[in-house]
Amino acid sequence: MSLERISAEQALTTLGDYSTVIDARSEGEYAEDHLPGAVNWPSLNDEERKIVGTRYKQISQFEAKKLGAALVAKNIAAHIQREVLDKPRDWQPLVYCWRGGKRSGSLALILDQIGFRVTLVEGGYKAFRAALVADLPQLAARHSYRVVCGTTGSGKTRLLQALAAQGAQVLDLEALANHRSSVLGLIPGVAQPTQKAFDSLIWAALRTFDSARPVYIESESKKVGNVAVPEGLIAAMRTSPCLQLDLPEDERVALLLEDYDFFVKDTAFFCERLGALTEARGKETVKNWQERAGSGDIASVVRELLVQHYDPVYLQSMRRNFTHYASAQVIAPRDHSMAAMSGLAQSLLAH
Repeated sequence: MSLERISAEQALTTLGDYSTVIDARSEGEYAEDHLPGAVNWPSLNDEERKIVGTRYKQISQFEAKKLGAALVAKNIAAHIQREVLDKPRDWQPLVYCWRGGKRSGSLALILDQIGFRVTLVEGGYKAFRAALVADLPQLAARHSYRVVCGTTGSGKTRLLQALAAQGAQVLDLEALANHRSSVLGLIPGVAQPTQKAFDSLIWAALRTFDSARPVYIESESKKVGNVAVPEGLIAAMRTSPCLQLDLPEDERVALLLEDYDFFVKDTAFFCERLGALTEARGKETVKNWQERAGSGDIASVVRELLVQHYDPVYLQSMRRNFTHYASAQVIAPRDHSMAAMSGLAQSLLAH
């Protein structure tokens, strides 16, 4: 037998050593969060867990275990038929479930009996999550950051994309959060990750970076939509050198109309989202914006949103929260295009 067990702390540092990381929990548990790169082979799916749990409460533990065993055996057989028959002898999976190890243990035992070298995470996902949360602050502190600052529409995300395309280390928190980090930052039809999943995505990205090279990151606030940036990362960002990205007002409006084209195409949705600014800007102002947007005059509304709402709030926040904002290096692309951002990125990396 070649079944091994490792601690959650060991799993943090050895994830890349395994051929496949297998999450034996249900699809609902997996969707909430999972180990980076893990695939989902449920020993019991969501509906089956519910059925077994009901039998446990209403009949007996013994009857629930019998039914659970039958369902687990059926599901594991299907996983092996679908995923394992083509695996070579040197395939080495890491397997985990929630905590107790029953669901992952059943799968691991059969894979072990076949002859594979199988590793189990002691304490399962729950222990791994605790280890990841403990590791995040020190992992964040290990790196040096270059914080890309700039008012709304100045092209911070485009610059980060250009930097990444040229090989720079980039942590794009808005991309990981599926949100553009403002009241109007919701992306239609795209769900945000859970807080746990967001933490895992950040941890997985940070662990791939070389601490000898800077990490470029946007000057985010503590929350990106509904998810919070880990405290350790926020603390490191706010004491890091800043780059001030400047773009003329006309270019900023043009960029926003391109990047938020779904508002241009769906003015009713735009007007609905503007309603969220009522408390901050007042009913009359928001009503005026909605009426003008509804009639097709979106560009002037966007311009007023920048000048009257976003710019003052952003500048106040930056001066208050980012230690080196006042001494930020000013950088300016020739216009808002990706070609211009690529040229700026090339210039930054050359120096």
